[in-house]
Amino acid sequence: MQIGPRQIETIDDRMVEVLRRKTGADRLKIANDLFVMARRMLLIHLREKHPDWNERQVLREAARRLSHGSV
Repeated sequence: MQIGPRQIETIDDRMVEVLRRKTGADRLKIANDLFVMARRMLLIHLREKHPDWNERQVLREAARRLSHGSV
């Protein structure tokens, strides 16, 4: 599916059916797994971009970004 620059991405009808068949717990697990993966990727990015930062700085920046700056 190709998305144009002025087009809003929508979910595929087949994927809608798959997700509708999932339980609430299944959908929460999927969301959590996506969050965990995004956090891991962000931590890798921050460590590579800021090799001079200690682990606490990396974790704090990741928390800030993932919480939209509320940390």
